[in-house]
Amino acid sequence: MLESNRASGYCLSAGCARPLYSNIMAKSKAPKVRATKSSDSDAPNPAWFKPVMFGFMLLGLAWIIVFYISQATLPVAALGQWNILVGFGIAFIGFLMTTRWR
Repeated sequence: MLESNRASGYCLSAGCARPLYSNIMAKSKAPKVRATKSSDSDAPNPAWFKPVMFGFMLLGLAWIIVFYISQATLPVAALGQWNILVGFGIAFIGFLMTTRWR
């Protein structure tokens, strides 16, 4: 005769180590299907995206190089030292675009 401890839920006889209540709920036989997310965020970028992205990065670099080579007279003399910030800002827009590139 099997002795059990109902409070613990385990069989106490020799050789019985499984829980008494292990087969109470039936397991589902249906295959598990993963839902696929279909949205616009998975779509590839338009053809113009990559050239514009690299264009901004190169334009910003060129802006800064022209500023240093011209000894602060070009690209916009009225901005003075702010030309550096403008160049980095243009390049930064290109770098921000890289986060959306697929």
